[in-house]
Amino acid sequence: MYRIAVLPCDGIGPEVVAEGLKVLRAAAEKYGVEYETVEYDIGAERYLRTGEVLPESVKDELAQYDAIYLGAVGHPDVPPGVLEHGILLALRFEFDQYVNLRPVKLYPGVETPLADKGPEDIDLLVVRENTEGLYVGMGGSMKKGTPDEVATQMATYTRKGTERIIRYAFELCRKRNDDLNLTLVDKANVLTHGHDLWRRTFAEVGQEYPDIETDCHFVDACCMWFVKNPEWYDTIVTCNMFGDIITDLGAMIQGGMGVAAGGNINPEGVSMFEPIHGSAPKHAGLGKASPVAAIAAVQMMLDELGEADAAAAIDRAIQAALAEGDVPVTTGPEGSTQETGDKIAALVG
Repeated sequence: MYRIAVLPCDGIGPEVVAEGLKVLRAAAEKYGVEYETVEYDIGAERYLRTGEVLPESVKDELAQYDAIYLGAVGHPDVPPGVLEHGILLALRFEFDQYVNLRPVKLYPGVETPLADKGPEDIDLLVVRENTEGLYVGMGGSMKKGTPDEVATQMATYTRKGTERIIRYAFELCRKRNDDLNLTLVDKANVLTHGHDLWRRTFAEVGQEYPDIETDCHFVDACCMWFVKNPEWYDTIVTCNMFGDIITDLGAMIQGGMGVAAGGNINPEGVSMFEPIHGSAPKHAGLGKASPVAAIAAVQMMLDELGEADAAAAIDRAIQAALAEGDVPVTTGPEGSTQETGDKIAALVG
């Protein structure tokens, strides 16, 4: 019996999460997966009502679950960073979810903005370090609001954090398919201290995986090749900031944020799964947002829990629904959110 904490949160989050849970029920029934879900009132409405973002008592409870299923965070009445830091980053750090896993996969039937590219060209995996780098919050400011203001934000890398994410990426690359190609994306020509650590660690760990071909690309070059030759990439490992940026570009080349899912993973602890899009408040309550990414997040969650057959069935259902060409991948007419969930759930088999 898996215990799954559900955090629908803000904007379109509750709508797309509802469809993800619908598909989860369909897969669980067909493949004998036993689970229970508990929903938590976390997000903008609670913050605006009580001033609380993520109480310690809730963190303690979430630690007892097998997985967390998150919708989206963000609200126009809440200052930027309050919910992102208070919920997303807080959970990633609290549960040491040091792997951010982002598949970049063009489904058949989904249009990419790249000319002459198809599903056979866009199928890669980005392994992003998730608990270090610029996101740790080291730094500060002085003389704020004056002409002499100084602000610093430090990127912090450790050998432990760098090695474990690189090793995870090598292992995943070996399991993923027969391409056996792993690329480190960095900026070692300019960020010579921190990214020298990445390069040296990548080379040292790579000696243990002689079957895997390795390469190093600067992040600016990687962005260019994503657009020109995405077929060059199989598995990518990179730091927190660069992973954040290139996976949004990856989402665009796979058809948009509406189909892109991500996992925040602690292989030995509690992991969290989510669509990578925002809360899109202007679409909230209209039933127009595509739930495909939220459903794909459920597929990733089941896979991480070890329910490979149920996960594969959801992936097949997503592909079958999108291949028909009438499933919105961004926004559709009112009511299309539920209709898409119904369709994909019916195709799980």
